[in-house]
Amino acid sequence: MKKEIKIAPSILASNFSSLGEEITNISKAGADYIHFDIMDGHFVPNLTFGPNTVKYLRKYSKKTFDVHLMIEPVDKFLIPFIKAGADIISFHPETVKNVDKTIKVIKSYKKKVGLVLNPNIKENKIFPYLNKIDLILVMTVYPGFGGQKFMKSQIKKIEKIHEKIKKEKLNIDIEVDGGINISNAKKVLQAGANILVAGTACFKGGKKFYKKNIYSLRKSK
Repeated sequence: MKKEIKIAPSILASNFSSLGEEITNISKAGADYIHFDIMDGHFVPNLTFGPNTVKYLRKYSKKTFDVHLMIEPVDKFLIPFIKAGADIISFHPETVKNVDKTIKVIKSYKKKVGLVLNPNIKENKIFPYLNKIDLILVMTVYPGFGGQKFMKSQIKKIEKIHEKIKKEKLNIDIEVDGGINISNAKKVLQAGANILVAGTACFKGGKKFYKKNIYSLRKSK
């Protein structure tokens, strides 16, 4: 089944002095998801948003709130982010004691679940959970900071995941995050991804360019 290409602007690249307005503008420009990079200064070397920020920003858009938890521990923050308005929660398997249990908690609140693969984690790490999740997020940079260079080595991983999903006839989205731009989006989509997380590529130029930026990424295949 051919999946619709979706664009998920990462607000990490937006203007923090007017986050609400930024989310409204990027939503109107055609974003499918709003991507939140949640960092704790522990699992990754940076700090970003907490549940209260997500809750405050929820009123500025009806788009899907795509929350990537780069934190450890994860479990005690699941319900706060769910109640804040997250629609999708993705986490790194190595940050929880029991992956099945964490998935079950998220699913119990009727939210979608994603598992995240850092560049150094092999795809077969998450294969045992494929029939329980909705999304796989492949990182094409090491998480922690925006503006990093895309790692071409991860294309093969996307292809392997896509083939596995196709073979098992599963309905799972493949999302890719890290250095995504017009020049590499085509290769990522051709490898089998259908959701592109992009920061600078979406927000560059200011709000008058947001629609064009999103359109260019979506049509890059």
